[in-house]
Amino acid sequence: MMNLIKACAFATLIIVGFTTSAMAQPNHKPKKVKVVKQSQVKYKKPTRKVVSVRTLPKKTVIVHKGHNYYYANNRFYTQSRGHYIRIAPKVGFKIIVLPSNYRKVHYNNRDYFVVNGIFFKQSQSQYEVVNPEIGTIIYELPDEYEKVEIDGITYYEYANVLYEKIQVDVTRAYEVVGMIEIE
Repeated sequence: MMNLIKACAFATLIIVGFTTSAMAQPNHKPKKVKVVKQSQVKYKKPTRKVVSVRTLPKKTVIVHKGHNYYYANNRFYTQSRGHYIRIAPKVGFKIIVLPSNYRKVHYNNRDYFVVNGIFFKQSQSQYEVVNPEIGTIIYELPDEYEKVEIDGITYYEYANVLYEKIQVDVTRAYEVVGMIEIE
């Protein structure tokens, strides 16, 4: 009788052990999004909120391809009609010094420096805006992200980069799953 109880207890422990470990390590594979045409993306809000200010304290002027960009308050701006409009710099935009609020992200043997959702790569003595690689993981989205829907699935978008919400250990994170192609 004692051997039967031990055998049942052992079998129960084995079953519970396999079930628990299978649930604790879910196999996460990013959805195959890669590059999506802008016409396929449905934004949850009909219009994008444009943040603008009349003046910028202690701004730094950066000239890129003949256009003036401004850096102040840990943000990039462009000027239009007497206002400064918050923007995400385009791929290829270069700066000499990284903003102090950058976060270093290592993925696929590359180091990225992320500032408010913008990915920079060190290129000689400068930092250049680049598209992140598919699979790169960040732990917080920039304030201006937008929820979008593609084929009935919700993603997060900022600066034409698509993110999927995931869990890394017990922490919320966001994985780069694709880019929006501007038509």
